[in-house]
Amino acid sequence: MSVSAKNIDRGDIVGARQHRHGRWAIYLFLIIVCLVQLVPFWLAICQSTKPSSDMSSTLVPRLTNIQWSNFTQAVTEGGILRAILNSVIITLGATVLTCVIGAMAAYPLARRPTRGNKFVSSFILALMMIPPLSILVPLYTFLVRIGGVNSYWGPILVLATSNLPLAIFLYTAFIRSIPSSIDEAGMMDGAGPMRIFFTLILPLLKPVTATVVIMTGVGVWNEYALSSYLLTDQSMQTIAPRVASFFAAQSSNLGVGAAAALMAALPIIIAYMFLQRYFIAGMVAGAEK
Repeated sequence: MSVSAKNIDRGDIVGARQHRHGRWAIYLFLIIVCLVQLVPFWLAICQSTKPSSDMSSTLVPRLTNIQWSNFTQAVTEGGILRAILNSVIITLGATVLTCVIGAMAAYPLARRPTRGNKFVSSFILALMMIPPLSILVPLYTFLVRIGGVNSYWGPILVLATSNLPLAIFLYTAFIRSIPSSIDEAGMMDGAGPMRIFFTLILPLLKPVTATVVIMTGVGVWNEYALSSYLLTDQSMQTIAPRVASFFAAQSSNLGVGAAAALMAALPIIIAYMFLQRYFIAGMVAGAEK
């Protein structure tokens, strides 16, 4: 074997080792990030199992004599179940509106790259840069006049509108990756634009729809600032402001506050566990096509 061949083999071995070491470094970094993200959740689990008299800072949850009364007190005194129901209604309404309107608005933007549509797409991207709280005063005034405060439909419309720019952007990018020959085949069969969209294009949007559902659902479920102003009635409060106010009232009993926080996070965690593979597929589908 020549000297150059030996050098090439050594270079391949060194490169493979460096690649393996780099990959393990990435894995280690991701594990550390995951552990840091799980620390507050773990602390809430530990605290929710303690009685109010236990002020120790142990990081091990109780396995015996678990204080289940913390969870019952969070339900009876904190109104957590009512807040969860309100959050489910508002989250479902805002998510459905965002998906339907976002997909229908993205279809002509993706299929007709005219100068006007390009301007509209740029305008939608610009809307993503505007913080919703920057228009809180005129928005609140308008909702008071039309009776949208302390109602379901008011926050649903506001939160759906605030999530539409990102949804339209994701749907537009995905529809552009779908071959236009599908539309042409539908037109040859005599189908109009609406029928082509609902019968041919919409069934192909499942991956990106799952992405929009998760991103919109998590954002609406965890929304605090707008809900605090639009839903001042305690019976209409969503989970985030309700947990915050209940936790402030239970500052002397951290176990009850931690139990309420766990109950608030559980529904969205379960939903993400079922939809996570569709979420990942939707994020990379455009690149794969």
